[in-house]
Amino acid sequence: MMDAPLDTTAKTTPMIDPFGRTISYLRVSVTDRCDLRCFYCMSEDMTFLPRSDLLTLEELDRLCSAFIAKGVRKLRLTGGEPLVRRNVMSLFRSLSRHLQSGALNELTLTSNGSQLEKYAAELADCGVRRINVSLDTLDRDKFRAITRWGDIDKVLAGIKAAQRAGLRVKINAVALKNMNEDEIPSLMRWAHGEGMDMTLIEVMPMGDISGGRLDQYVPLSMVRSRLATQFTLTDLSESSGGPARYVHVGETGGKLGFITPLTHNFCESCNRVRITCTGTLHTCLGQEDASDLRKPLRASSDDTLLSATIDRAIGLKPKGHDFVIDRRHNGPSVSRHMSVTGG
Repeated sequence: MMDAPLDTTAKTTPMIDPFGRTISYLRVSVTDRCDLRCFYCMSEDMTFLPRSDLLTLEELDRLCSAFIAKGVRKLRLTGGEPLVRRNVMSLFRSLSRHLQSGALNELTLTSNGSQLEKYAAELADCGVRRINVSLDTLDRDKFRAITRWGDIDKVLAGIKAAQRAGLRVKINAVALKNMNEDEIPSLMRWAHGEGMDMTLIEVMPMGDISGGRLDQYVPLSMVRSRLATQFTLTDLSESSGGPARYVHVGETGGKLGFITPLTHNFCESCNRVRITCTGTLHTCLGQEDASDLRKPLRASSDDTLLSATIDRAIGLKPKGHDFVIDRRHNGPSVSRHMSVTGG
């Protein structure tokens, strides 16, 4: 088990970017590895980082704590699949001290659900209250085709275990052309019927996946128009702190979110930054900006240099991304995969 570091979050200095946006949401990739190979996310023959390149769990704790000291109130651990990182629960347990102190409002994660049956109860014990589970279909054959070798029964069992542990589950589904777009209404009915909200996500042009994005991309404006012929969709003003825009679905009583990085970007309200498992800070999902935090982290046990490096990076945060998918832009807009970016 990790020894809990001293709490350094007594004083918070808000991080404000050049456009006046306060940065309060941090997403951290704890590993680039995953036990699935979703075709829109990874190549089947992915080359993963050497384990020696990854930050240790203690370093990840210190890095997250430095951001909490600078005003981060929501922390999401991602991957890859975060729950395949060895001993990752010690990181959750250590970071939970910031929930207990009140310095952090929420500690959460995004998961493919495959390991939830094993870890759900412990996550709840660490103060995690809600999680996102990525699930694009309920069809067994489609699931195996999308994930290349996944077992949907393990995911469904994980979701049930999470609910038994008292965790609120939200389903994330990527809309995929000619794959699951016709299933979206039934997937939403299922999620809402099981007491879960759902968010739809457009394919993002990130990383080389040995295939064209144009063959996968479905604009969510089209999906919403189709849904509106079957369901009563009422716009909601509320936000979960992320990029989704939500509607209430009259017929199911549930919430449906839309994350639209292409058809309608969400940059004007961006309050988040991302850190990779190697300690690289990306202040924008769709730009090649990068700041090395591993070097100042390891240069001194004091956080002065680290804090200054973070400040410089926030001061250069761009206004937004410019993702494009069309016949002239069918390759990745940025070279890094989503699986190493921080979700």
